Amino acid sequence: MAWVESLQKAIDFIEEHLLEDLSIEDISRQANSSVFHFQRTFSILTDTNVAEYVRRRRMTLAAKELTTTDHKIIDIALRYGYDSPEAFTKAFRKQHGVTPSEARKFIGNLKSYNRLVIQVSLKGAEPVQFNIVEKGRFQIIGVKKEFSCLNDQQQQEIPKLWDEVNTNGTSDQLYELNNGQIKGVLGVCTMNQEQKEKNLLDYWVATEYEGIVPEGFQHHEIPASKWAVFAVNGAMPHAMQKAWKQIFSEWFPGSGYEHAGIPEFEMYPGGNPFSEDYYSEIWIPVK
Repeated sequence: MAWVESLQKAIDFIEEHLLEDLSIEDISRQANSSVFHFQRTFSILTDTNVAEYVRRRRMTLAAKELTTTDHKIIDIALRYGYDSPEAFTKAFRKQHGVTPSEARKFIGNLKSYNRLVIQVSLKGAEPVQFNIVEKGRFQIIGVKKEFSCLNDQQQQEIPKLWDEVNTNGTSDQLYELNNGQIKGVLGVCTMNQEQKEKNLLDYWVATEYEGIVPEGFQHHEIPASKWAVFAVNGAMPHAMQKAWKQIFSEWFPGSGYEHAGIPEFEMYPGGNPFSEDYYSEIWIPVK
C-alpha cells in the first residue's frame, strides 16, 4: 500500500500549492517516482492527467470565489494563474459552460470537481488472471521513438506510432522475426538517466529475438526479472485500459508485490485486436 500513500501525498501536495506555479517534477518527487511513472499511475487510477486535474480544481475554486465574494474578476484570474481576463474566461467557460461574468450573476450551472482521495479495492468483483514467471535477460529488436512525458504527451503520440508500423509492414516483419520465448509484438517503454532528467522516454514496438540484429532494426536488452504476467481478454483498446486499472487499483495493493523498476510491456500475439475474444498480455517486473 506504500505506493498508494505516496500517490495521495503527491495529490495533497498539489492541493496545498494549488495557487502556486506547480511543476510536474515537484509533484512526482512527492511520490518518490519518476515523472513518467507518476503521470501514468495517476492517469490509470483517475481517468485524467495531472494538468487537467490542476485546471479543474483551480476552476472549481475560482467559481466559488466568483459567487461568494466581490473580488474583481481580473484579480481572481491572476490568483488562479491567468495573465489576462481573456485566457481566464476561455478556461472558465471550458469547464463551466458560462463566462465568469455570467457565473457572478448566477446564470447557468457550475461544474465542481472535488479534491481527489485515492481509494483502492482489495476484493475485485472480477478475478485478476495472472501467473508469475522467472525469466533471464533477453533481447528485443524493433523500432523506437522518443516522446516527452510532460502533460502525458506520450499518450497522444504512441498510438500514432502503432498506426505507422501497422501500415508500413513493420509489425508484420516483427511477427516473422520473433524467435524468442515471448510470442508476439511488444509495446515497451524505456528511459535512461538522462531521459529521466529531461522527462523523455523511448517507446518501442519490438519483439523478442535471439541473434544478430537484422538491418533496419534497433535492439535493447531487458534485464532478468521475476514477472507478473496478466491475461487480457477483449477488444482493444478498452480491454487493455481496463486491465491496467484493475492491476493498479486491485492487484498491487493486495498482492504483496512491488514494481521492480525495469521496463514493463504489453504483448500482442497477432490476430484481430478489435475482436471481443482477442487475447493479449501485460508483463510487469515485480519483486
